[in-house]
Amino acid sequence: MLRVLLEAADIAARVNALANQMHEVDDSWTVVALLQGAIPFAADLMRALETRGRHPIYDSLWLESYRDARESSGKVVVRADISRPIDGRPALIVDDVFDSGRTIAYARAHLMAKGATRTLACAFVRKPQAAGEPIEFIGWDAPDDFLVGYGMDDAGRYRGLPYIAAI
Repeated sequence: MLRVLLEAADIAARVNALANQMHEVDDSWTVVALLQGAIPFAADLMRALETRGRHPIYDSLWLESYRDARESSGKVVVRADISRPIDGRPALIVDDVFDSGRTIAYARAHLMAKGATRTLACAFVRKPQAAGEPIEFIGWDAPDDFLVGYGMDDAGRYRGLPYIAAI
């Protein structure tokens, strides 16, 4: 049974608030969505930036540490790399959940090694046990529940829910 924690309208308001905070993200930036969970958030954030007259390049990086488990394996694997050059450009990393900090830390190092001039990181959800380097932008501080919806899944299911729920 699913327990709704954040409705679609609340998600939209938080995405818009985040876009308002991202003053320096402009046409010179590349937004890198971490697949697969960040797709809905990255799409909404890109639209919010576009309505503010900012047109960053969009790319994606498929990193995997969960597979179909409910806990991270502790190992980050690149399933598919970015497709556009990042050399000489700043990058905004967009993720669905900030918890262990491993995925975002890996993405930062990976993009810097490819020549990014700097990185900022954004996650829609921060879990209470969030660890590692702090990130620059957070959409919502979530409870310590297993979450689904708005890109987050349970073994591939529930990613398409327009709200966030606890299982």
